[in-house]
Amino acid sequence: MTNVFQSFERRDSAVVLAHVLFAFLALLLGGIAGLLQSLVRGGMVTLPYGIGYYQLLTAHGVLMALVFTTYFIIGFLYAGAARTLGWLLPVVRKLAWLGYGLMTAGTLLATVLILLNKATVLYTFYAPMKASPWFYIALVFVVVGSWMSGFGLFTQYRYWKKTHKGERTPLFAFMAVATMLLWLIATLGVAVEVLFQLIPWSFGWVETVNVMLSRTLFWYFGHPLVYFWLLPAYMCWYVVIPKIIGGRLFSDALARLAFIMFLLFSIPVGFHHQLMEPGISSGWKYLQVVLTFMVVIPSLMTAFSLFATFEMHGRSVGAKGLFGWLKKLPWSDVRFFAPFMGMLIFIPAGAGGLINASHQLNAVVHNTLWVTGHFHLTVATSVALTFFGIVYWLIPAVTGRKLTARMHKLGIVQTLIWVIGMFFMSGSMHTVGLFGAPRRTAYTTYMDHPDTVLWMPYYVAMAIGGTILFIGVLMMIANIVMLLRAPKGHEEFPIAEASAEAERTPAIFERWGLWVGVLAVLVLIAYTVPVMELLNNPGVGSKGFVTW
Repeated sequence: MTNVFQSFERRDSAVVLAHVLFAFLALLLGGIAGLLQSLVRGGMVTLPYGIGYYQLLTAHGVLMALVFTTYFIIGFLYAGAARTLGWLLPVVRKLAWLGYGLMTAGTLLATVLILLNKATVLYTFYAPMKASPWFYIALVFVVVGSWMSGFGLFTQYRYWKKTHKGERTPLFAFMAVATMLLWLIATLGVAVEVLFQLIPWSFGWVETVNVMLSRTLFWYFGHPLVYFWLLPAYMCWYVVIPKIIGGRLFSDALARLAFIMFLLFSIPVGFHHQLMEPGISSGWKYLQVVLTFMVVIPSLMTAFSLFATFEMHGRSVGAKGLFGWLKKLPWSDVRFFAPFMGMLIFIPAGAGGLINASHQLNAVVHNTLWVTGHFHLTVATSVALTFFGIVYWLIPAVTGRKLTARMHKLGIVQTLIWVIGMFFMSGSMHTVGLFGAPRRTAYTTYMDHPDTVLWMPYYVAMAIGGTILFIGVLMMIANIVMLLRAPKGHEEFPIAEASAEAERTPAIFERWGLWVGVLAVLVLIAYTVPVMELLNNPGVGSKGFVTW
């Protein structure tokens, strides 16, 4: 039987807390930028001289989509490793702090450059827009720092395997390894882009850059980034939520298989972000769209497993009727309520993803606010609400505090505020996107064109939603402060056990060499020929442009 620690060693708590608190600092700063951005887009405010709309848009994307998520995920994974694999080894702590230091140095440098208007290239940093070379160097620090953290997690995992021969890895740790493998393999693409293209180009060592190759390398990373955000949320849904509701995980084997499928099918699919771009043949786009739709399978498996878990628990405590089990769920527990709202909203978010990945439908919504509304439903709602729900038990668990009834109520109010704000903002984005409103543009009526004038009520609704969401950010920060000051006590790190009736988990699921090998084959099939074509036929290339 695996020895599971019920309390955190102080040095492990420090690692977790440092990552989580920095993540929410980034959320606050990114939220300020997002609020101003939404008010400008709605025509409600005019920015003072020296602050540009696209500067705010860059800060918002970098701080929210890259910094907040990465720091929180690493802190969460380390917390789970310490909880399920034993206290962190000294070398693991050193790697964790080294990673934290490198990431923080890179984040601070990148933020300063964005605020100085030296890197207004949005979070995708698309060439041929050219930032300061130090911005790209800052990104290198962030990525390399995350690698150090990943190596620390793998070291802890290997040590556990050596000292627990023949035992099955705890599910949380298994999922953490899959998540970090996905991150390390995916970031190889953006590392190649930054090191071999953008840094030499921005320093002037080469005159032009191969734009199509740079975008292809970015989206090799950019789509799996979405699953790097989502997989920790899935970890909470699979492993944590069943314990919180008092039930058991429907199937350990199904959960592990889902994560293996996410690892295999979320990386070789970047071309579905480039369906409208020339230079890539339709055959290769078709192949990657097919692989994209393969990711639907583990998503549906996850939905089935979760609701089976809910119903099994409800029936076990006396639920009657077709949906009587819904009444047995702990709706007043923020640890359940916030992630459940994330699960619920992921249903329309996932449906929108199917539209974006379909060539014909994507042609309708490409580069419109529909796309912005879509990822605000996924990462800014499904993922963010799940992370918020995690915080309410994670901070007390690692600091020796107790989650109070008052914090449950405040957390539920904050969750509802977030959902309402996103209803206004994302709903308006989806709708006006279908009318053709472009994304990534500041306030303009296009010389009072009749079509764009009709967009304005939706922009105002987006601003209202953005304001409500910012209130939600402030409430979340206030709740975190209250959690840090909560009464001393013990808060459980909830880890569910599998149902006694569940099938046995096949040992092959932990043969990581096999799965990484299969992934490598899929990547080679999906990318080798088109990348060689882009290298052999680079075109004239492009000089750098500063458009701000």
